[in-house]
Amino acid sequence: MQTYYFILASQRFLLEEEPFEEVLQERHRHYKELEKEIDFWLVKEPAFLEAPAMAPVKAKCPQPAVAVISTNPQFITWLKLRLEFVHTGEFQAPSEAIPEPLASLTPAS
Repeated sequence: MQTYYFILASQRFLLEEEPFEEVLQERHRHYKELEKEIDFWLVKEPAFLEAPAMAPVKAKCPQPAVAVISTNPQFITWLKLRLEFVHTGEFQAPSEAIPEPLASLTPAS
């Protein structure tokens, strides 16, 4: 099992009120320069929030939610320091409760 770290926020806050797209573009550019593999993903309406253990986390975040999920805890800490109104946490996956760590409840378009 892998440990995944995340920030969680409302979609409105993270995708509309914050210049978050610029943050992700800059991080992608930085990783490319370092020839580093991408270890973070933006997931709208993350399915991991449906796991029973995540109920308290889900209750704290306005819905619909969006998460940035990463295998790099330092990246999540860095994001937390840049953004005010986000929740952080971690989970192990794949597991019975969270079979797909990057799954979304939003239908693919």
